[in-house]
Amino acid sequence: MKITPGYLDQNRALHAAGEYGISGQRWAPTVQNVCRVAGSRDVLDYGCGRRTLEASLGWPIRNYDPCIAGLDAPPEPADVVVCTDVLEHIEPECLDEVLDDLQRVTRKIGFFVIATREAEKTLPDGRNAHLIQEPIAWWTPRLERRFTVSQVREMAGEFAVVVRPLGSSAPAAQ
Repeated sequence: MKITPGYLDQNRALHAAGEYGISGQRWAPTVQNVCRVAGSRDVLDYGCGRRTLEASLGWPIRNYDPCIAGLDAPPEPADVVVCTDVLEHIEPECLDEVLDDLQRVTRKIGFFVIATREAEKTLPDGRNAHLIQEPIAWWTPRLERRFTVSQVREMAGEFAVVVRPLGSSAPAAQ
């Protein structure tokens, strides 16, 4: 299961209130570069929220978010998969299934941004919105079971990672 029913309900409420899913545009320049390297504009925003990445890129992409009606159908694979400010929100018991699904949908390059700190927001049940608050060293082996990690860039309280499917010869993003 990628998300439990109770957690799905909480996230749907937060999305409906406009409190989630607004950071995608922050990464549009990086995603444009990843697309150049991949030689493709076939992008899937995995955990797209309010679709701000698509609006900032200026071309249509595929959007998936299990917490938003109409965007919750299982996504098809894409050349470039973007997953920013999502993985730290996943329930720990569902993380392996979500990472497996990211592996399934990533054809050439994945660009993921993962927070390692507490969130400023809390869930309706009082928990911190970042259910997983772990350092890069905790995330790396989980990613490496499914991908070749090409690049890691640590930032304040989060990190960005570029991955390729295992066994892929796709070029790394610069």
